[in-house]
Amino acid sequence: MPKRIPKILITGGAGFMGSAFVKLLIKGSFSVQGELPFVVVDRLTYAGDLKRLESVRRKFKFYKVDICNKRQIDSVFKKEKPEIVVHFAAESHVDRSINDAQVFIKTNVKGTQILIDACRRYGVKKFVYISTDEVYGKLVHGKFKENACFKPNNPYAVSKATADLLVQAYVKAYKFPAIIIRPSNNYGPWQYPEKFISLGILRVLEGGKIPLYGDGKNIRQWLYVDDCMRGIAAIMRKGRVGEVYNLGGIGESRNIDTAKLLLKVLGVSPEQIEFVQDRLGHDIRYSLDSSKVYRELGWKAQVGFIQGLKLTVDWALQHQRWLKSKLPDINKLYK
Repeated sequence: MPKRIPKILITGGAGFMGSAFVKLLIKGSFSVQGELPFVVVDRLTYAGDLKRLESVRRKFKFYKVDICNKRQIDSVFKKEKPEIVVHFAAESHVDRSINDAQVFIKTNVKGTQILIDACRRYGVKKFVYISTDEVYGKLVHGKFKENACFKPNNPYAVSKATADLLVQAYVKAYKFPAIIIRPSNNYGPWQYPEKFISLGILRVLEGGKIPLYGDGKNIRQWLYVDDCMRGIAAIMRKGRVGEVYNLGGIGESRNIDTAKLLLKVLGVSPEQIEFVQDRLGHDIRYSLDSSKVYRELGWKAQVGFIQGLKLTVDWALQHQRWLKSKLPDINKLYK
């Protein structure tokens, strides 16, 4: 007889990463009768889109809810009584945080605090907080381990670091059953085209060039979204409560090299690059040490960067209408 699936609530489940996690959970579970074990909460901001979940639409419950609204969150928790909460919901784009930090502090800090308190009131057994590598700040050499000091350098990173520390404080003060996960830069199908790789694809499909900040020598560690979701699922199931886990990609790449590789996969001229004014507070390099999660749970990234880019481009070519529907917002952001 198959093992019972615990009731899992996923915040930000209509977003890029959250939706990938929902689909992974549903794909890996057995068919259940009666009450659905998966609950998705999302405010459906510009970055949330239920089209990402069309393939599994009848296999989860959905609530359009703002995590900053205590009454709404309380209503969902009272009705659904989740056993596990996986918290993806966040404002996540650095450029937008530099333009206006207020919504980042509200959603990423206050929203997290409201969720934590709801989990405590309703006896949630496990809270998985999705943080980011950006909480560590820049790194010239070596790799960040989980115990590295926080030195965030932009409002987005500060808001995520604050929420990360808040979760840690609840673990210490209240023995709150939380696990923190800090992934490196995710990319892949269904990513909103404001991030580097997805924006680059959209610009090229529109006949334009990939925009590169500064000299393009900033280095990022890229993690294909499905690899990341496998890691999060493994940590949710078997990770140790109270612990922090890094999830890093297979390799590192300078932004200029990533752009050239992306252009090669797209089959267009390597000259389709446009250098633009550097981003404020632009960290030169991020790199995570993932040895802890490999040692404890056997997880490591499997999708190579070239393979991941090909999968992402193939998806984009088949979903150009969806990508191009986001153009008005993107053009306004980068006017």
